Amino acid sequence: MDIVNIDPFTRCRPGERKRLEMNNFTYYNPTTILFGKGTIARINTLLPIDSKVMLLAGGGSIKSNGVYAQVKNALTGYRLTEFWGIQPNPEYETCMQAVEKARHEKVEFLLAVGGGSVLDAAKFIAAATLYDGDDPWDLMGDRASVKPALPIGSILTLPATGSESNGNAVISRRESNQKLALSSTTLWPRFAVLDPETTYSLPERQTINGIVDAFVHVTEQYLTFDIDTPLQDRQAEAILNTLVEEAPKVKADPENYDARANIMWAATNALNTLIGCGVVQDWATHMIGHEITVITGLDHARTLAVIHPSLLRFLRKQKQDKLAQFGRRVWSLAGSDEEIAEKAIDKMEEFFRETGIGTRFSDYGIDASTCLVAAERLTERMGPVGEKGNLDKEAIETILENAQ
Repeated sequence: MDIVNIDPFTRCRPGERKRLEMNNFTYYNPTTILFGKGTIARINTLLPIDSKVMLLAGGGSIKSNGVYAQVKNALTGYRLTEFWGIQPNPEYETCMQAVEKARHEKVEFLLAVGGGSVLDAAKFIAAATLYDGDDPWDLMGDRASVKPALPIGSILTLPATGSESNGNAVISRRESNQKLALSSTTLWPRFAVLDPETTYSLPERQTINGIVDAFVHVTEQYLTFDIDTPLQDRQAEAILNTLVEEAPKVKADPENYDARANIMWAATNALNTLIGCGVVQDWATHMIGHEITVITGLDHARTLAVIHPSLLRFLRKQKQDKLAQFGRRVWSLAGSDEEIAEKAIDKMEEFFRETGIGTRFSDYGIDASTCLVAAERLTERMGPVGEKGNLDKEAIETILENAQ
């Protein structure tokens, strides 16, 4: 047997197809979901009345859309303090201001009201407030473990990141020009309120960003190589089909409750860890995208819409089996695996563009030289990335150049 030609991940010779067994996994999701209109009023059934609660929010949109008033009414009688100003890409410096306030006022529970950025900030604040190390930034990038953390609840107003039902967060730091991730089961929200009516007033840009972000969350877990996980595959495909079907409805009618509800629930299920159980995952698109956002300031979802099609084309042969399945089941394509794999990427990119999001760096006036810095930054910190760890600096540069 020629061991040199055996793929160490699929354990197959070139050209040989073999479906591997499902990976072992531990599934844990303690978040209570309150879904539907009017559910904000029920948060007092989940928040301990004797706790000092800090409300965390962004720039004030929750005041104009009525969400803040609903929260205040629901928390009548609670000891409540507030912290405002969490950025769309939450910054360490701002989070640390909230940490100081939480420590000073002896906060016992965090209530994040907003989108994924507010939730991500809440998770870092929850961990940093009780962190006894020298520098809370060490919590990022899994360099220090999260032990105790303040409990968190959330009221979601922007479906996108899935942060309302997982233990993940991404935080930026201006001082070092970094954007790093944090992940811990300790940081899972105790509850999440998902009222689709809170999303009616979202600008179209944010709505579309959320749909694309959720879509790529699914494909990062689904478009890898073939594992014998038919249930997880079909769960992933159901989310993708739902996003494709509902996107034009919400674009045509922003107050279509059914469309808003379906998108909101799809976005939560895209990253509540369920579809990732036992499967091989990628996340290279997200890693590269985070670097692009730090360097250029481009919206996270828009970096994904540019990088993901280019990355899939670069890895088309490696991912061909799943791309062909994706093409048949999500886009109803016919033909050979090779033909369908190519067409499926085209269809995905077409979907992104039809929602109103650009899929080339040139759409945003970003040149190649700016993007290539991302390849150096990422691989210097993490080495090769991707499902097989085979995307090195040169490969990422090619992906970015092809996305111009």
